[in-house]
Amino acid sequence: MVGDINKSAKILVCDDDETLCYLLKEQLLEEGFFVDTVYDGKYAIDAVKKNTYDILLLDLNMKEVPGEEVLRFVTDYNSSIQIIILSAQGEMRKAIECIKAGAYDFITKPYEFEQLLITINRALEHKELLVKTELLTKEIHKKSPEAIIGESPQLKRILSLAHKAAMSDSNILIEGETGTGKELLAEYIHKHSARKDKPFVIINCASLPDQLIESELFGHEKGAFTDAKNTKQGLVEIAHGGTLFLDEIGELSMSLQPKLLRFLENGEYRRIGGVTNLTSNVRVIAATNRNLLEEAEKKNFRKDLLFRLNVITLTVPPLRDRKEDILILAEHFLKEKSPIRAPKKLSKEAEDILLNYDFTGNIRELEHIIERAIIFADGEYIYPDDLNLPVSFQKSIHAYSDSGLDETDEILSMEELEKWHIQKVLNKNHWDRTRTANQLGISPKTLYTKIKKYELKPMKY
Repeated sequence: MVGDINKSAKILVCDDDETLCYLLKEQLLEEGFFVDTVYDGKYAIDAVKKNTYDILLLDLNMKEVPGEEVLRFVTDYNSSIQIIILSAQGEMRKAIECIKAGAYDFITKPYEFEQLLITINRALEHKELLVKTELLTKEIHKKSPEAIIGESPQLKRILSLAHKAAMSDSNILIEGETGTGKELLAEYIHKHSARKDKPFVIINCASLPDQLIESELFGHEKGAFTDAKNTKQGLVEIAHGGTLFLDEIGELSMSLQPKLLRFLENGEYRRIGGVTNLTSNVRVIAATNRNLLEEAEKKNFRKDLLFRLNVITLTVPPLRDRKEDILILAEHFLKEKSPIRAPKKLSKEAEDILLNYDFTGNIRELEHIIERAIIFADGEYIYPDDLNLPVSFQKSIHAYSDSGLDETDEILSMEELEKWHIQKVLNKNHWDRTRTANQLGISPKTLYTKIKKYELKPMKY
């Protein structure tokens, strides 16, 4: 029997000898492959347009469309299909020319099935290597921690839910603020799923214009638009058998949402410029920092697409809600970012500042703060000034700490201190929210959330 990696492989046999096709199909089915057979090159071309194959076993001599013409079409249409030529004894020169034109290998007839099986498995391994190489090329500059770091109850709970979700094959929607680690959680789910040995493919829906996103997702045919000089596979095709991660799904345009919905419903898609339906089996994980239900109510996001995506919904907590993880993460970044063997250390004062900071940018902001502090700190220790936090935050901390406390002073919680400070800055700016947000070093949206949370009211002037 073939190994687990090849059990789901799909093979197309194209030979005008119907008896040979029948026998070969029976042998390959016994080995666990999925097999289709056709008896002429024109039918092979039709089959490749309609289905996704891993291997094409191709005879050269056929009545209407010869094997060489099929080879030229398939290498241009879908270069990931590994073509093995079935050649007669006197066709050695032709077979070698086919190798030069893009075929993986050739087998001379009559062949031994064991030899053919070895060649098929090598071709499948070659295809896996090509896919991994392409993914590595796309991700070469991307670096992420090997594990999700933290010990807080909130993090342990979300990881427990993610582990259970990984056991299913349902679509997943990951919600959370920017910088909370949604992509890392998606990768965690993939690595703990039955698809872990297949590709994990990422596309950021906010980073490209509509046509480029559609081309990246579903591919395009040669000549579909001005720069489409060759046929291109889409990421849904590359991710076949694995996981497709759609980051910032809330940014996907209304014109592309129906096409994604169709793919989620039945696994079917069309390349740009294509006229035939292709299929791919992927597990979709989407992520957003928006409230998609609110966006759907505003007609900015399709409800039917939302319901397809959020079969399972996981919400990643912001860093300010998992205080126990702040110093653990800071220590990790100190070790990772320090250019010398002995990493710098946080002073007690710097630790206290970080524990009281709001982290509107979450883990990503903490990473940048630590990276800056390593550069600015002169000695072994990092002090508060080295953290280079927003001036308004530092002033509020200094104003409170310098005032001194005695037994009669009321001790404020961090939330009470934050409420007091935001109210003070708002009043000073006559409730100019944009100016206040800039001075506080937060976004207007975050400021609005704080105003609602603390039920702040303007003063009467």
